[in-house]
Amino acid sequence: MNGSTLQKTAADCAEDLPGTRMQHPFGPGGEVFKVGGKVFMLLSEAPGRPVVILKADPGDVHALREQYRLVVARLPRAAQPVAPHTYGTCTRTAP
Repeated sequence: MNGSTLQKTAADCAEDLPGTRMQHPFGPGGEVFKVGGKVFMLLSEAPGRPVVILKADPGDVHALREQYRLVVARLPRAAQPVAPHTYGTCTRTAP
């Protein structure tokens, strides 16, 4: 699934949730989805690529990253958006 399709699918699912409101607080380049005034999803672009950012409980983040890594590892290499063996690891060195 390409980034634009992912954003459309995520937006369609979010809009089906009861009480969801979509806003553009940062201008036309990004969409923010809220329930009860609380942000749960942002649609934007990161270096020119469409991205979906989901808010998650810190206790769930490790499990979600591991599940993502396992799913990506089963995709054909050409379809992998990230290298599964390095996903979620920091490769930058401190200055």
